Amino acid sequence: MSEEETLFEFPCQFPIKAMGKNIHEFDATVVGIVRKHTDDISEGAIKIRPSKGDKFLSVTVTIEANSKKQLDAIYQDLNDCPEVIMVL
Repeated sequence: MSEEETLFEFPCQFPIKAMGKNIHEFDATVVGIVRKHTDDISEGAIKIRPSKGDKFLSVTVTIEANSKKQLDAIYQDLNDCPEVIMVL
């Protein structure tokens, strides 16, 4: 498989999940990073869930992904963000 080959057919709906501490504006930070790489985040595409103890927050943004390169850039930016603990 070459570097640009993936198991996904683009464009496709792709959920991106980031987790971090439940701090002010964490959800907005995650959405802002994803928005840098896609024009179109539809209504209802953002799901936010606090952890059982309310200490952490999970933010899932479902986008229409257009390429592996786009997804790689989103994941890199999320991983570079100090507030983000984990990206799935």
